[in-house]
Amino acid sequence: MPRPPEEDLYYEFFKAKHTTQYLENYTTSHSYNGQTLRDRIKFGIEVKSIKKLDGAWALSTENVDTGTPCTFQATKLVVASGLTSEPFIPALPDKEKFNGPIIHQEKFGSSSVLKSPDVKNICVLGGGKSSADMIYEAVLAGKKVTWILKASDTTGPGFLVSPKGKGPYKNAFEMGSTRAAATFTPSPMVEETWWTRFLHSSKIGTSLTRSFWAAIDKDLRKEADYEHRENVGGFQELSPHTPIFWQNGTGGLLNHSDFFSLIAQNVKTYCADISTLDRNLVRVQSGEEIPCDAILCGTGWVPSLQFFSREQKVELGLPHAWSDETPAEQEAWAELEATADETVLSRFPLLADPPPHFHKPVTHTPYRLYNLIAPLFDVETDRSIVFIGHIIVGNYFLGVEAQSMWATAYLDRKLDLPDAKERRKEVALTTAWCRRRYLTNGEKGIFITFDLVGYTDQLLKQLGLKTHRKKWFKNWFEPCRQSNFRQLKNEYVGKYEKPSVVPVATGAGKA
Repeated sequence: MPRPPEEDLYYEFFKAKHTTQYLENYTTSHSYNGQTLRDRIKFGIEVKSIKKLDGAWALSTENVDTGTPCTFQATKLVVASGLTSEPFIPALPDKEKFNGPIIHQEKFGSSSVLKSPDVKNICVLGGGKSSADMIYEAVLAGKKVTWILKASDTTGPGFLVSPKGKGPYKNAFEMGSTRAAATFTPSPMVEETWWTRFLHSSKIGTSLTRSFWAAIDKDLRKEADYEHRENVGGFQELSPHTPIFWQNGTGGLLNHSDFFSLIAQNVKTYCADISTLDRNLVRVQSGEEIPCDAILCGTGWVPSLQFFSREQKVELGLPHAWSDETPAEQEAWAELEATADETVLSRFPLLADPPPHFHKPVTHTPYRLYNLIAPLFDVETDRSIVFIGHIIVGNYFLGVEAQSMWATAYLDRKLDLPDAKERRKEVALTTAWCRRRYLTNGEKGIFITFDLVGYTDQLLKQLGLKTHRKKWFKNWFEPCRQSNFRQLKNEYVGKYEKPSVVPVATGAGKA
């Protein structure tokens, strides 16, 4: 990918349009068997249902423009619908009375809301990065902006992190994506060594780990200066409710050096639940009425799994209502997760003592995919479906590239996996650890924000690939970048052209 112009760079982060252009170019410039990637993509198609028929997957689809139905069949299926395809729109009382547009973050970029002369007052809902980005743009567009955070049933506002780096590291992501930094997160995905055992199993090491994360938390809060920065009202409400280590809420890197000062000087913030909407106002529970011509929802997403039936979600290990499981299945998973929880707390005692926090009620099971990719099928008879990108992580480029290679080897039967019992134990361990490590977010079973390095290393180790690793000092202290994966494709092809099978050991995180 060509380096973007300097005016589009901010601590080496660049505008999304450059990624979009890169992907556009990639799909037209890469051709296989006489067809480019773009030729192979069916645009404007919505999947309605997926069924397994006679050993093949049958996808019932519909053209979104014409409504024309179409069926596709495949012996192997990669579900890469991700976690940000289906917008979550909150229930807003009396929204039918509201005269203005209600726009989710998905449509914000393509909307004309900031250019409309009829829109002078904007309310933004949600406490995360998407809300922050929309607010910043709205203020620059000359709108009067109000930021509304939920007061109940919430984990609170997210961490909005400065992208600045320190020392040799150009930005915050580089600082956090070294293998040395990865050892400070208590994770079974990180290779277990004498150093990680010291950090997470000894009193001195645990104290050192606490201090490491406390220093990060302190720096982030100091830069934002939530409590003392001069503001037009409510700026202190943006202070996250729990330390950054636990990631109980949302978060993201900021793209503008003046973000906090601009918000403090121009945006009034409320921590309040909405009671009703009216023609051109939002009324909160206190009774205060906020003038509003448009509502922007930075309220997140729901997993794009609507094309699977309830029965399929249970069978595939996808999130489903607890009531969809049999009592026997519920009991079996409860026993496995209880045993796994003991293992987690024995290895990572720090996770036994979370701070006071809001924990959202759990209504659905977590994802139960082996390595966060493959269902718990009988792999001797069925390796026909995988899930790519159904993870919550800091850098999807690295994560899904490693997932894609592992999934390819899995689908092609190049990996000799543990038996079903061991794989269920591994999934239970991931579930129990994720729940302890990331609290409310961990209930999803796929939240690995601080575990990207360990996760990708684990997958590539199972594949027997090594070219992404460096010599000792660089291996530990240089950031893990996309460029480190440059030789992996050739290494993979060279290795798997041979009719060999790579065994995947249980307890993959152990040295």
